[in-house]
Amino acid sequence: MWRMMKMVTRMIMADDESESLNLVSFLLFVLITAIAVAGDSLDNDREVLLNLKSYLESRNPQQYRGMYTEWKIKKQDVCQWPGITCSPQRSRVTGINLSDSTISGAFFSNFSALTQLTYLDLSKNTIGGEIPEDLSRCYNLKHLNLSHNILQGELSLSGLSNLEVLDLSVNRIAGDIQSSFPLFCNSLVVANLSTNNFTGRIDNIFDGCRYLKYVDFSSNTFSGEVWAGFGRLVQFSVSENHLSGNILASMFRGNCTLQVLDLFGNGFGGEFPGQVSQCQDLSVLNLWGNNFTGNIPAEIGSISSLRGLYLGNNNFSRDIPETLLNLSNLVFLDVSRNNFGGDIQEIFGRFTQVKYLVLHGNSYVGGIYSSNILKLPNLFRLDLSYNNFSGQLPAEISQIQSLKFLILAYNNFSGDIPQEYGNMPGLQALDLSFNSLTGSIPASFGNLTSLLWLMLANNSLSGEIPREIGNCSSLLWFNVANNQLSGAFHPELTKMGSNPFPTFEVNRQNNDNIIAGSGECLAMKRWIPAEFPPFKFVYAIHTKKSCRSLWDHVLKGYGLFPVCSASSAGSTVRTLDISAYLQLSGNKFTGEVPADIAQMEKLSMLHLGFNEFEGKLPPEIGKLPLAFINLTRNNFSGQIPQEIGNLKCLQNLDLSYNNFSGNFPRSLNDLSELSKFNISYNLFISGVIPTTGQLATFEKECFL
Repeated sequence: MWRMMKMVTRMIMADDESESLNLVSFLLFVLITAIAVAGDSLDNDREVLLNLKSYLESRNPQQYRGMYTEWKIKKQDVCQWPGITCSPQRSRVTGINLSDSTISGAFFSNFSALTQLTYLDLSKNTIGGEIPEDLSRCYNLKHLNLSHNILQGELSLSGLSNLEVLDLSVNRIAGDIQSSFPLFCNSLVVANLSTNNFTGRIDNIFDGCRYLKYVDFSSNTFSGEVWAGFGRLVQFSVSENHLSGNILASMFRGNCTLQVLDLFGNGFGGEFPGQVSQCQDLSVLNLWGNNFTGNIPAEIGSISSLRGLYLGNNNFSRDIPETLLNLSNLVFLDVSRNNFGGDIQEIFGRFTQVKYLVLHGNSYVGGIYSSNILKLPNLFRLDLSYNNFSGQLPAEISQIQSLKFLILAYNNFSGDIPQEYGNMPGLQALDLSFNSLTGSIPASFGNLTSLLWLMLANNSLSGEIPREIGNCSSLLWFNVANNQLSGAFHPELTKMGSNPFPTFEVNRQNNDNIIAGSGECLAMKRWIPAEFPPFKFVYAIHTKKSCRSLWDHVLKGYGLFPVCSASSAGSTVRTLDISAYLQLSGNKFTGEVPADIAQMEKLSMLHLGFNEFEGKLPPEIGKLPLAFINLTRNNFSGQIPQEIGNLKCLQNLDLSYNNFSGNFPRSLNDLSELSKFNISYNLFISGVIPTTGQLATFEKECFL
């Protein structure tokens, strides 16, 4: 390089000025080319990655840094760094995978310096701001996954003409994509833009995308008509948008290759064409939540590959075609909310192949017996909620030994709960809430060792909670609010939920892989209390997809959010353990809360309000990972346990309207996450309300 510079200098000094200029131009070109070539090397890639590492470390707290921290300056072999892939000759960096690496802050804006980069995965982080223009200069990029971040701005990736896989799902990217999408879809096979804030029309943006096979544009606000060429794809999901118009027979002409057609939650209307039967590879047909009218197409019965059929929340005719009985692979059948009324149609009792039968919200008044649905041999889930059934609960349901989810909530059932319901050892969820049931909770429920949810709220049940419920080793979520139950909180009950893992393991082995139906969001909202702070996000972000994902997560025993660890009382150490709740409010329970409550190591919500509990609150309560305690309107007495101050993750504490006494515990002022607090109307508490700290942030009404 130095010799070249000297040569250039000599040329400038030469007599022949024009010849000198020509040579200078040539040599400068050679010099610039040499520098560029030197930049296109593994050493250059190494420098770029070290800059990326410095950039990320400067924006992320030390204790939360990802695998990029292991990129060592002294370690020469870049291709051995975690998350890095090189070309077969190990001459260039071709891939970066920093998925789930707790990266936050703005997007790194020099990826284009990695000129051979073909694979970039930064999913499952909290990267914010806009996608920088630099990314559009990564001309060789084939796989780009930025899903599950908080990216904003509009979509502009115009330079990425080699892109084959694009996943931007679950972000906050907005705007119309009509002009930008066609510019980079030449080679696209997979396009996932779901769960963003995109707007505008999409009926003509795919025409030039000749290799496209998988499209998921669900959970946005796209409008207008649907793209007419979706039949040539393998998967087309536009659920939960504002699309409208009719689905035409011509859309299924030719060689239909669809395996998934998901139109859930739009405004499509008219009759749905029977020509969908041209799609003989179709596995999932989801028409739920539209305005389709007329008959359910009988031709659907010829699609032998169909596994999931979702027809709910439309205006289909009450007649269910006999041809649907030919669907030998059908696993999930959802005909909820079609205003059918009357008795359950007899044909449903003949779907012997179906595992999930969802009939909620149809105003049925009878037909549970005459339809023969109680004799279906393979049922996993039976959802008859939100109908007008009355009379006794059918004891015969207990003969469906395959049943895992029985949902009979929001009906007019009356009388006793059948003892026979305790004879379903595989049952994982029993929801009988919001009926007119009387009598006691059967002791036979103690046999339900797989039970995760027991929902009996808003009935007129009486008597004690049977001690046998303590044998329900998987029972994490127990809700008997607003009944007329009485008696004591027996120490044996604290054993419920002590070992749910065998049930979770069963669910992890289940490979049905059916896409979300209509019931998950309804069930999640009913089974997860809205007032429980950590669960509030479920109500804020629930889409069909997120509910299905949360449902699967919970059933397999994976936590939804970080909760305080029970084994580290007094600290804010968090884990993603599954959390439990106990909801006994609005009854007539008496006696003391047993010290054995400390055994309920997963308990994060305890609601005992509006009862007649008395005596001292056991200090052992301070050993639990509680985020929510409500003891309002009872007869608790004695001093508020200092140990409550150990519950560093506590967000909601209501001890109002009791008989607590003694000095106000200063330890409560250490509860830095407390957002709701009330100790009003405890006439015997004395002491000083802190003027600084967390408790000073609450209104005087909290201390009246």
